[in-house]
Amino acid sequence: MFVDRARIYVRSGKGGDGHISFRREKYVPAGGPDGGDGGRGGDVIIEVDEGLNTLIDYRNVRKYKAQDGEPGGKKNCRGKDGKDIVLKVPQGTVIKEAESGRVIVDMSGENRRVVLLEGGRGGNGNQHYATSTMQAPKYAQPGKPAKELELLLELKVIADVGLVGFPNVGKSTFLSRVTNARPKIANYPFTTLNPHLGVVDLEGTGGFVIADIPGLIEGASEGVGLGHEFLRHIERTKVIIHIVDVAATEGRDPVKDIYAINRELEAYNPDIAKRPQVIAANKTDALSEETMNLLEQVKKEFEAKGIPVFPISAVSGQGVKELLYHVADMLKDLDEEVTVFEQEFFPEIEAFGNSDEPYSVTYDSKEDEYIVEGPRIEKMLGYTNLESEKGFKFFQKFLNDTGILKELEQLGIQDGDTVRIYGLKFDYYK
Repeated sequence: MFVDRARIYVRSGKGGDGHISFRREKYVPAGGPDGGDGGRGGDVIIEVDEGLNTLIDYRNVRKYKAQDGEPGGKKNCRGKDGKDIVLKVPQGTVIKEAESGRVIVDMSGENRRVVLLEGGRGGNGNQHYATSTMQAPKYAQPGKPAKELELLLELKVIADVGLVGFPNVGKSTFLSRVTNARPKIANYPFTTLNPHLGVVDLEGTGGFVIADIPGLIEGASEGVGLGHEFLRHIERTKVIIHIVDVAATEGRDPVKDIYAINRELEAYNPDIAKRPQVIAANKTDALSEETMNLLEQVKKEFEAKGIPVFPISAVSGQGVKELLYHVADMLKDLDEEVTVFEQEFFPEIEAFGNSDEPYSVTYDSKEDEYIVEGPRIEKMLGYTNLESEKGFKFFQKFLNDTGILKELEQLGIQDGDTVRIYGLKFDYYK
């Protein structure tokens, strides 16, 4: 069963609490604090598995939780880190925040393994809080809380070329002729219920991947029939082969059909409608004297618009090779990189950026420093690894999205000035 959508709940592990304890040994009458630190909570990790082509596993199990970190123990014993949970998905899966539908990560291109939610840090044991004036601290730090998200997983197949057209125009027959794919072929209003991928091998070229998108109908972009469920699969394609029944074997007007499908593509995603198109005028073997003029009508209508028309017969193979070589030439002139959807939802920023906790931005004239502090900032720093590129990018985006950079500019900050955020100091550059 092909499943290309799933909704799941994920939660990272909570950090283990720091421990409160004191040395209790013979001949050591005033043992100091020896409470151990809590372990780190497990991460939620998304990983591409080349052997998968469906999301069916996520239809059966909906909740996924990483392991919590263990609390610290006596004698400075650190709690055990929680185990990560790794969710394996097919290449091309787009991970979205379920409520807003915004993209968190697209598991395509170089994205093979991504930490989606980091586990909470373990709390410090009471050994960390001993001072010259407080030699027996009776408190420890609790572990950082877990993070949770409702996710929408969507599989958008990765293909160079997408086949579109009304049901029963011969897309499945065409795909089975030009590739090793073997889709089921029958005369139903929705012939194809699953997108089928196949590799076209052409002598003298590198070949390309082609996807048979389920037959569309008018209203598909609005969710009528099955069209809306499958239109997502052509979002990555670079070229569209528009297959039309030029013999009108079911009494349909091929010119009107082409315009109808293009309207659905435009309504669903205008960018897709702008992709280069080739029209495959199929079923030329079934042309009769009454329908012979339909091929000329299609050519006259669309070649004037710069859209090439290739008369073909998917059954006999006539004209198919010429069409494929033309498509291969088109792909050579296009960007070879896979379309990867940009991140729109940042779990860390949602957690801290929407917080009501206060922060302040001030200027210390004595030290000639700009100071940013407050519970909201402290919490953000506690969750962010500034030594990693991803963590530092998040830190910069956090400062921008929360308005902190704007407040610094209003205070008159200039390039090269120093910004102090608790124990960290940065040089400001716009």
